[in-house]
Amino acid sequence: MNKTHKATTCASLLGALLSCLPCAGQVDLWDLPPLRYSDQTPTDALSQLAKDWQSGAAKLTGRTPLERVQEVLRALKVPVSSQVLVFSKTSKQNGLIHPGNPRALYFSRDCYAGYVPGGVMEIIINDAKLGQVFYLIELGNESRTPKVERDTSDCLSCHGTGRTENVPGVMIRSVFPDEDGHPLFSFGSGVITHETPIPERWGGYYVTGKIALPHLGNRTYADGRKAEAETSDWESLDDHIDVKKYPVNTSDIVALMVLEHQCQAHNLLTAASMNYQRAHFLSKSIDPDGDPDQGSAGRVAEQAAQRIVEWFLFQTEAEMGDDGVEGSEAFQKEFAASVPRSKNGDSLADFQLNTRLFKNRCSYMIYSDAFNNLPATVKSRVLTRLKTILDAPTCDDEFSSMKLSERRRIATILRDTGVL
Repeated sequence: MNKTHKATTCASLLGALLSCLPCAGQVDLWDLPPLRYSDQTPTDALSQLAKDWQSGAAKLTGRTPLERVQEVLRALKVPVSSQVLVFSKTSKQNGLIHPGNPRALYFSRDCYAGYVPGGVMEIIINDAKLGQVFYLIELGNESRTPKVERDTSDCLSCHGTGRTENVPGVMIRSVFPDEDGHPLFSFGSGVITHETPIPERWGGYYVTGKIALPHLGNRTYADGRKAEAETSDWESLDDHIDVKKYPVNTSDIVALMVLEHQCQAHNLLTAASMNYQRAHFLSKSIDPDGDPDQGSAGRVAEQAAQRIVEWFLFQTEAEMGDDGVEGSEAFQKEFAASVPRSKNGDSLADFQLNTRLFKNRCSYMIYSDAFNNLPATVKSRVLTRLKTILDAPTCDDEFSSMKLSERRRIATILRDTGVL
């Protein structure tokens, strides 16, 4: 067999194997070799913290569950200013969630935390090898050590589907909750990202801050009545729930919009890593002497890089209305402080909040652990593609909304902060 015919045959076999993955013995992609997600031991920050709690090297000292929640958030470097509250029953702890007792969500670049008063904490955190790892924390008390359990089953029934790029991932859903928080699925539901029109966002969420466009948040729905978006400009939640159950009295609109961008960014990065590793493994299994990056694995990397770059550059970001958005200054300040700046002070965390979310439209997720831990082939193709777009004297139609000055500014930020 000549080399050309051998390469073509291998590529065909690999393509056939990849196309059969979803139904191959009903084993999920992430549990196939070389990934073996469920069988591997995580090394993320929470796994280490759990060991310290168990050994007594670290302790939770708070007397109340809320104090202990805040201790965990501090230990994982997740700011309470990122708080958003969801009152729809769309969680593992549905029995506790209702409009008077919403579930609080918090996030950093590499970690997501959930807490319902009266329940356990839920953590999704990035692991260098495994991607997003899911945990439940029983917070314990003064006489009982916190208990941390990894979940590789229940959580993934929702967080490992087409809504999350068919890998363990994260998502924001908009539903139409009734007065008890039960979703009215007759009205529909949807996954929310930065490309979702504002009038279709935030069903089941409390939203504080201002936006002129109508949305679905801050209210319940009933069968037989119209379920249309409405305007809302709550400054706080003081008059709507018992805010003493939570660290802050807001469910910030800007935090929500950042979270919606970040969740899909994380999913794309995790999918790129897992799909490439699987393709590389299959290619080497079929042709041990071949170069997977010259075949199907390389094509997987190239396709992933294209999608990541399109998302990172906010190509399909939805309009925010003529008057823009006003949100929590505390969140914006803390968020901006977590992202590197160029020599002249520019950052990918600089908000615009008028016609778009950020002034410099390149995702701050380029500094995330998920991006840093991408397979080298995928990462290099993302950076090469980014550099080509940012350094070009003119933009093609795909990114025509980015003026030369913005592209130059972004390129400078990336170079000054060690990305390019």
